[in-house]
Amino acid sequence: MPITSDEDIAALLRETRTIAMIGASDRPDRPSYTVGQFLMHHGYRVIPVNPQITGEHLHGEYVWRDLSQIGEPIDMVDIFRRSADAGAAVDQAIAAGAKSVWLQLGVYDATAIARAEAAGLKVVADRCPKIEIARLNIAKIER
Repeated sequence: MPITSDEDIAALLRETRTIAMIGASDRPDRPSYTVGQFLMHHGYRVIPVNPQITGEHLHGEYVWRDLSQIGEPIDMVDIFRRSADAGAAVDQAIAAGAKSVWLQLGVYDATAIARAEAAGLKVVADRCPKIEIARLNIAKIER
């Protein structure tokens, strides 16, 4: 069962420092662009993942093809993919040793969520961290 309580969501956001964003976009009109930018300004390190723009830089960070290339600890994987593609992203998060996965607004895959939880990951689904940070008044992360 995904995390739903305000207390648990706030705790997850407070303990997270590094977020890999699958589906990060270099287009300013896309939600993943503005969410990534917001998270970076809020103190998180956001590592963009998008095979279509691999090798470019987004918000000052190198864009990776997939999570396996990153080679450093990932606290959270923020998934900006269709629900049908969420399972593959969750499998990457498990293989990369992430601590949590966050499925964005409109993204829900019960089977993928169950796999993530069975692997010990915390899961938030069908929510946006940008909205939750503002709603829960989460202080800026100090690095």
